[in-house]
Amino acid sequence: MFDPETFVSQCREAILESDALSAVQEVLSRAVDNPSAVIGGLGEPTRAGVFKLYHSRELTVLNFIWGPYMTLMPHNHSMWAAIGIYTGREDNIFWRRLPKREDGKIRAVGAKALEVGDVAPLGVDIIHSVTNPIPRLTGAIHVYGGDFFETPRREWSPETLAEGDFDVKTALELFEESNVRYGMGE
Repeated sequence: MFDPETFVSQCREAILESDALSAVQEVLSRAVDNPSAVIGGLGEPTRAGVFKLYHSRELTVLNFIWGPYMTLMPHNHSMWAAIGIYTGREDNIFWRRLPKREDGKIRAVGAKALEVGDVAPLGVDIIHSVTNPIPRLTGAIHVYGGDFFETPRREWSPETLAEGDFDVKTALELFEESNVRYGMGE
């Protein structure tokens, strides 16, 4: 069975490697390779949310539960990350700043659908948006090479693609809105 404390300990060891992202990606791949064990260790997802497994200045490990059809606007992390899917699906659109634009607007440059067992590394400069394209909850372990909650980041309006400051509180409210929309209780 997946043990969150053991997983976090392995991630803490992995970030000491010369290529921390690759080392964490290996740890995460081993975990999501057995999705039923992850569900056994974390529990069957019952509501959308961002659940802390570990949080420090050097490392953040989160259990993301995406609501049905939920979308999070384009954003960056200003740190590397690794995403591993253990139930459902997560579609990522990758974005790039438009050259010679002072307004910070972006354009889509690629996409990747992540299914159960998939792990995707995200470099420090990656901008992405996330969608759960299915009518049920999606569970993903996200590992970040820094403090996810305190590191200044950027987000882009889903409508105008104009750049602004990332607001963690507003992003977290999207998960609660999804719970209300789909009648998922506490």
